[in-house]
Amino acid sequence: MSARTHGLGRVGIWAADFDHLSAPEIRKATAAVEDLGFGTLWFPETTGREAMAQAAILLAATRHITVASGMTDIYARDPVTAAAAQRTLEEAFPGRFLLGLWESHPSLAEDIRGHRSGPAPATMRAYLDALENAPFGPPGTVASPNRILAALDPGMLALAAERARGATVLGMPVEYTREARTVLGDDGLLAVTQLCVLGHDHADTADLARTTAAAALPNRRDLLRGLGHPNPDALDSRLVDALVAHGRAEDIAHRVHEHFEAGADHVSLHLVTTTPDSPSVRQWGQLAAHLPV
Repeated sequence: MSARTHGLGRVGIWAADFDHLSAPEIRKATAAVEDLGFGTLWFPETTGREAMAQAAILLAATRHITVASGMTDIYARDPVTAAAAQRTLEEAFPGRFLLGLWESHPSLAEDIRGHRSGPAPATMRAYLDALENAPFGPPGTVASPNRILAALDPGMLALAAERARGATVLGMPVEYTREARTVLGDDGLLAVTQLCVLGHDHADTADLARTTAAAALPNRRDLLRGLGHPNPDALDSRLVDALVAHGRAEDIAHRVHEHFEAGADHVSLHLVTTTPDSPSVRQWGQLAAHLPV
């Protein structure tokens, strides 16, 4: 195992649906992820629970798994508050919290949160400057380097290589994992999140895989064109299969290994189901049986 993955393990779970669950349900589901042997539980921040409070709930419900706020919206709290929250969680749960910062969407930042959205790399750089110089936190704690950037475009990946432990890339083909590794270099942590649909076979999961791929398109069209998909909106089967690993557990495990071979240090699984209001514990167990957790 690479030193870059210290504390994360090789494979994790991306819990995108936790905002659909009650607090007791997410405690139980998080404990199940830990018991199955996954190294890290990841979750995003959009319009559901506040990220730092959510992280505290998940950390308190487990013993040793790493909890990663993979998309902590920088418009949701000022850098001083973010730094104090990170220091507080690290004081209470040493070595178990990973802060992943996200530059948000303009509509979310402006229409919902009421801020003025700025250019992504420049805004993130200024946020990191303020985070590192934040004066508040528990006594004796200092600014932590244990943070990564949620990154898709090369500019944000380059900033992650310069100013963070590394980057997390959500929902991109294996080909982009190779490009991200090149930008991050040999030292940066590369954690990728693979969209996946588990079922009896490839045909059984095709419809949900296509729906999942369609939902992923808005922020990825230009990048996908650069990877050899000239008309992403056509959603041909080659593109759907590149974006979404679907079929049997063995098929999804094969995609995870492809990401490792392309340069990923850690792969988290964003399992999409037709029942987002129910934890996917049984399906996580099926996947764990075929993966190096």
